[in-house]
Amino acid sequence: MDQPTINELHPRRRAALVFIYITVVLDMLAFGIVIPVLPHLIEQLAGGGIARAAWWVGVFGTVFAIVQFAFSPVQGALSDRFGRRPVILISNAGLAIDFVVLALAPTLWLLFLARVLLGMTAASFTTANAYIADITPKEKRAAAYGILGSAFGLGFIIGPGLGGFLGDIHLRLPFWVAAALAACNFMYGLFVLPESLPKERRTKRFEMHSAHPLGSLKLVRRYPLVMGLAVVMFLVYLAHYVLQTTFVLYADYRYSWGPQAVGYVLMLMGACDGFVQAVLTRKLAPKFGERRLMLGGMLCGIGSFLAMGLASSGTVFLLGIPLMALWGLSQPPIQSLMTHQVDPSEQGRLQGAISSLASFAGIFGPFLFAQVFSFSISPSSPVHLPGLAFVLSAGLLAVGTVLAMRVTRHTGDLAQADSPTDTSGTGELSSVVTLQGTVTTPEPPEQSP
Repeated sequence: MDQPTINELHPRRRAALVFIYITVVLDMLAFGIVIPVLPHLIEQLAGGGIARAAWWVGVFGTVFAIVQFAFSPVQGALSDRFGRRPVILISNAGLAIDFVVLALAPTLWLLFLARVLLGMTAASFTTANAYIADITPKEKRAAAYGILGSAFGLGFIIGPGLGGFLGDIHLRLPFWVAAALAACNFMYGLFVLPESLPKERRTKRFEMHSAHPLGSLKLVRRYPLVMGLAVVMFLVYLAHYVLQTTFVLYADYRYSWGPQAVGYVLMLMGACDGFVQAVLTRKLAPKFGERRLMLGGMLCGIGSFLAMGLASSGTVFLLGIPLMALWGLSQPPIQSLMTHQVDPSEQGRLQGAISSLASFAGIFGPFLFAQVFSFSISPSSPVHLPGLAFVLSAGLLAVGTVLAMRVTRHTGDLAQADSPTDTSGTGELSSVVTLQGTVTTPEPPEQSP
């Protein structure tokens, strides 16, 4: 039987699939735009040079993560109870308001407050992941999350370079552009996004005891495989914070890269990552299986952080970027393997728990890496190795690789399944086209936008 093309799908479903991709692209574009300039804005408002700015960047990142740790499971539980659409729309509206506050903040403390509000409203990534789990069968989820991951890469292809360019014009201009993008995203979703979770599959009531961070992690503890992979995800998120926290200041200190140069390097990272997520994950997951793909990606991550941390020149640093992109092969399989174990009505809470892990890592990561970087460049440091924070990240990934190998040693690879799976329990299957290929999923009742 011939598979339907995307033009044969119901217009609402087709628009929804496109929207989820575009909403992540625009959100990552908004976040990417401010990456090259936020540390310099903090440095300008805090005073005291790069070392003091590194300390404040760590504090900002830690507080942002604490707020997300508290609010991500609430957002996930709300999406399980009331649906994905309202949570995504509220998140996009909140992002627009928060970026305006960031653009106007005249003092460090008001900038700090804006980051707190941003942490409370940044929910679209969590709910977008749950949306994908709603409409994609188990054996296709690694590829689907890879496609969604390519949206992150695409946002970073354009965002940091644009942010560096705008930052050279005016340091606060990128924040205004980010606010406009978030507002456009809200308006787009308001008119085209249907609901992916029908009422009969939602939780019966909103339970606060399962929505707070520790309560949401009880869901993870109920499944041994999910619990083991959750620890791996925590280490992956923790290692990744070295880029968010120290890269801009590290590149300035070691290679004399300003906002524009950093923006272009982040564009290159995004381009490589987008290619890996959009092309390689989809092709390699069915061929090698989720477990092998996960472990291979983790090994590439270890190599990339070692290359970047030990690079004596900017040219050598750039050689670590392709390995960094290949590290992205590990995360869609981890996400997919976790969703296999959880009921459809709990997918939002699972994604909230995963986001809480990322935020929990963020409680420690920014301050940890900022302090390691500050220590490594201090004149009183016994070892002058500016890339010490990157070496630490490589060590964290090494621990995660060993753990992932152990907890998945008896795991089958659903990505290698040859036939579609009926996940509805009704025996009925319908075809849905993703942005990169055709998948099969139960057809939920159409919801009005």
